[in-house]
Amino acid sequence: MLNLLSILIGLFALPLIILGWIPLLGWSLWFVLTIPVVGTAVGALSDSNGGRNFNLVLIVLGAIRLMLGGGLI
Repeated sequence: MLNLLSILIGLFALPLIILGWIPLLGWSLWFVLTIPVVGTAVGALSDSNGGRNFNLVLIVLGAIRLMLGGGLI
């Protein structure tokens, strides 16, 4: 049950992270990345690793975009 909740949290965050890849909207990832962090925490409480791993991938994608834009752009 917690794994499904973690996946749903990740699916909610996915379009917001994709939106953050648009030029000049990278600053929004500072706020959006808190959502998959919560999903990772919920997924860590689950017996399965699927939801946790999905949210970790989202965090990495957002962090890469922040590094490419210098944290602002």
